[in-house]
Amino acid sequence: MNDIEIRTEFIKLDTFLKLADCVSTGGQAKIYVAEGMVTVNGEREERRGRKLYNGDVVAVDDCGTYRVIAPQRT
Repeated sequence: MNDIEIRTEFIKLDTFLKLADCVSTGGQAKIYVAEGMVTVNGEREERRGRKLYNGDVVAVDDCGTYRVIAPQRT
């Protein structure tokens, strides 16, 4: 599992897929999500705009598994 650090409290799934280098465009992210190639915390995700928070685990077919690392809220 690879950790991907973000600088904000959350990140949208389509943006995260680009950050993790699983896709190169938002359109490609849309296709991956629509075709059921993405799970979040073990469940298939169909919303490319889903907000990901610290500790969420994203698995992408043919790309890998990633954990979101975000700054802790104070």
